[in-house]
Amino acid sequence: MRKTDRLSAAALCTAVLSVALLTPIVACGNGSDEPYKAAPAWSGRKASLPPVPQLPTTPLKAGDAFTVFGAIHHLNSRIHSADVTAKDISITGYIVESNIPEAPKCAIHKVGKKDPDDCLNVPIPSFYIADNKGDTKGQKIRVLGWAKNFASVFEAMEKYKGLKDPPKELYKDEVWMVDVPFPLPAVGAKVKVNGKYGYTFTKSSTGLVSDPKNGVMTYATINVLEPAPEPAAFAKK
Repeated sequence: MRKTDRLSAAALCTAVLSVALLTPIVACGNGSDEPYKAAPAWSGRKASLPPVPQLPTTPLKAGDAFTVFGAIHHLNSRIHSADVTAKDISITGYIVESNIPEAPKCAIHKVGKKDPDDCLNVPIPSFYIADNKGDTKGQKIRVLGWAKNFASVFEAMEKYKGLKDPPKELYKDEVWMVDVPFPLPAVGAKVKVNGKYGYTFTKSSTGLVSDPKNGVMTYATINVLEPAPEPAAFAKK
């Protein structure tokens, strides 16, 4: 290194050191000389907080069948929706509602007879299942497709009357080509329903039936695990 280079380097080091020494050092802290004092614990009125919500303990499945909670959970899951919609599944639950007792009188008759012209807004025969017996306020899934109308229910009811065991041939709904279940769905029974589960039921010719929250079950078969206390019946009018 030449002499002039050595002098330049020395001068640069001297300048940097001078700037560093002249720069004020900022101390950490709040800039106050007062020592820290611990604040006393709050002695006033305690805040009113809601209780910690309890997470559901219902299992997703009961054996090889889904629970009502499990089916609805998977239906609304981006990850698991295909597990309950891609193929037929089974759902186990208690029948908590049925519209058989609510069938309008004008719709109760033999198959082949036309409903009167003023017999309007007749619902499709259906029932709801839930995980807990008698729970009509919680999660429940509507089951349709086991009878097209109440005429089919009437015919099945006449055929099954007084029977303790299913007949050799169940009454068949000729329109939807499905066997009307024996015994007829009744509130209080614990059942295992097999069929197509999803957001919509499309068999109806009177319009689309859908439930974007809980989904609907299109009936294929049913097994009664616990009988209902009373058989299904139309309201006495």
